[in-house]
Amino acid sequence: MADRNACGKDDASSASLRSVSGDIQALSLSHDICSDADPCAEEGLEGEKSPATSTPPHRSHDPRNNLKRSDPFQFGSRYLLEQDDVFEFNAWDHVEPDEEYKEYSESQFAKQKEAPVSEYDKKRFNTDPAKWWNLFYKNNTSNFFKNRKWLQQEFPILSTITQLDSPPTTVLEVGAGAGNTAFPILAHNKNPKLKIYACDYSKKAVELIRENEQYDEAFIQADVWDAAGTELPPGLDEGSVDIVLMLFIFSALNPDQWQQAIRNAWKLLKPDGQILFRDYGRGDLAQVRFKKGRYMDENFYIRGDGTRVYFFEREQLGRLWADPERIGAGRPENEDAPEAVAATQSSTEEPCPGFEIVDLGVDRRLIVNRQRKLKMYRCWLQGRFRKRVKP
Repeated sequence: MADRNACGKDDASSASLRSVSGDIQALSLSHDICSDADPCAEEGLEGEKSPATSTPPHRSHDPRNNLKRSDPFQFGSRYLLEQDDVFEFNAWDHVEPDEEYKEYSESQFAKQKEAPVSEYDKKRFNTDPAKWWNLFYKNNTSNFFKNRKWLQQEFPILSTITQLDSPPTTVLEVGAGAGNTAFPILAHNKNPKLKIYACDYSKKAVELIRENEQYDEAFIQADVWDAAGTELPPGLDEGSVDIVLMLFIFSALNPDQWQQAIRNAWKLLKPDGQILFRDYGRGDLAQVRFKKGRYMDENFYIRGDGTRVYFFEREQLGRLWADPERIGAGRPENEDAPEAVAATQSSTEEPCPGFEIVDLGVDRRLIVNRQRKLKMYRCWLQGRFRKRVKP
């Protein structure tokens, strides 16, 4: 399982900082495949039975009057105003962390750097990441994983391609896990020519997909594949994919693997094909709560179960996908270093033109536990990247 132990309380005398630490300590989080990755999961609909006509939808507790955003990159419209009771709703949109939380986060990051993963463990976890994901899926039954019911809302194109009159469409999901993205898409599918290739580098995850009663090879094919390897997925050729789904998978890669993973995605996509992307942002509660012995590199950690996770900056992701050849060794802060330039120049791969950044947004949410009066800051990055054709 993921490391669910919260960070220890801050030693500062400030009561408010102790409160922040206590809030974090009280929260139990799991992997991205659970509710922490769901941008809609925390919404509470309990409360009033009949909304007052003057109540705007985003302030209503009634599901019949609840706002559904039309633009997925608006990330909701429930703004926290000065006069609001923060505990009236389970979640608030676009809430920047307050200064006390920022200071606490930076102090946590400093402590993490002071007690990093040993060189022995760093090598152990980076050498065979599939081993740790196999253990993860072995230790958790398929019932543990929540279906991503929010997919069509966040990425409306997934609704379009499942319509009866949609053209033949090939979708590749990278890091498919137990099928909690693929199967919800197929559950709404009416397109007889839709095919999902669900790939993961965990053999156990692929087994879970194939054992699912909804598995039908006419619409879904599950295979083991390393997104940062040199081979393409089974059954797929260059330029054969319309959409690549990358949901909480890029963060599981070592930064040195980013460039190859982007190249692979570019090769697989048809001209104007799209990447649908969602992953962790820097400062997310999941990062702040890491304890000593988990820090491997800047914004890069190892969970308690041996799986890896990275927390991205928006500008960093934009550079990565727009110009992957510039990244070299993978770390933007080192992109001008000799080893980064050498990595790019020595590659036998044909240069990748990169992607047009169609959308790239920061999804910030303040999640509250109304019963226990706890506040928790979450941060995700979501984007759409379109394949740039060679000039």
